[in-house]
Amino acid sequence: MNEVIQQLFRRKSVRAYEDAAITQEEKRLILEAACQAPTAGNQQLYTILDITRQDLKDALAVTCDHQPFIAKAPLVLVFCADCKKWYDAYRDAGCSPRAPGVGDLLLAVSDALIAAQNAVVAAESLGIGSCYIGDILERCQDQRRLLGLPRFVFPAAMLVFGRPTPQQQERPKPRRCSLEHIVHSNTYRSMDGEELRRMLDYHRGKQSYEDWLAAFCRRKYQSDFSREMTRSVAEYLEQYQG
Repeated sequence: MNEVIQQLFRRKSVRAYEDAAITQEEKRLILEAACQAPTAGNQQLYTILDITRQDLKDALAVTCDHQPFIAKAPLVLVFCADCKKWYDAYRDAGCSPRAPGVGDLLLAVSDALIAAQNAVVAAESLGIGSCYIGDILERCQDQRRLLGLPRFVFPAAMLVFGRPTPQQQERPKPRRCSLEHIVHSNTYRSMDGEELRRMLDYHRGKQSYEDWLAAFCRRKYQSDFSREMTRSVAEYLEQYQG
């Protein structure tokens, strides 16, 4: 197993950081690596927000489900799916473009997430930990105001970076599902209850499978933040409806 693959297997989310700066050279390497990611039609349908103001970090720590470690992270990046810049370029050049639609948004989200993962891999190679913040999708109006997001710009992902503490380095990486349940041959295969149980059973610890799954459903799928995320994303999607 080569070093790159070892790093992919080893990498885990890091939420506690040493009091050590990320150098400007390291930041530039992370950003350059992000921009080398695969991209649809070489369009780079994303804009990366480098959050350097402490007041913005503090505000994002609150709007992203009250997570104080966000405010303490040496590097905070928001990867925006950007359907605006090409649309503006087309209009400026007299191309009479149609308005961006949901398909354009999904393509831009794909571009943004691929770039974000390149940043994660680059940071890991430099000994810098990272954590995705899915809560950037919540509280649409607050995030648009804080980040100055215009129409046709969507916050697809937020990443925080820092040098992991010894405890974070030693913490075991959470186990993943077995490949047999994740990789289907050629066409999609719906799994029955027995296979779904085999796929997820390792999560339950000392609880029964039913008790663990019911608690997980309440904590994640049925949670207030999940409902708010759905509401916020729907609000963003209204920009792309005809």
